[in-house]
Amino acid sequence: MGQFSLAEAMQEFLKGSRIKGGIQALQIEDLWEDIMGKTIANYTDKLQIIGDKLIITTSVAALKNELIYQREKIKQRVNEALKQKVVNEVIVQ
Repeated sequence: MGQFSLAEAMQEFLKGSRIKGGIQALQIEDLWEDIMGKTIANYTDKLQIIGDKLIITTSVAALKNELIYQREKIKQRVNEALKQKVVNEVIVQ
């Protein structure tokens, strides 16, 4: 039997787990201010991961429009911050 580091064991566990999206959403929330800046982080109501989709919820119309235009950039920044391809699509609500 091979030896794994704790990080590798957790990654293996999460691959098939139903809680994977929730864990990834928490990771993104922790990094959200660094990724998008303090102002955007303050006005973001909720972040969710469903499958490979990042769902961003905000009640500020101007921010919603800005996030829609920056979807590709957000996807790249989040994936870079997590050091893996987690997000394939960004949905702004």
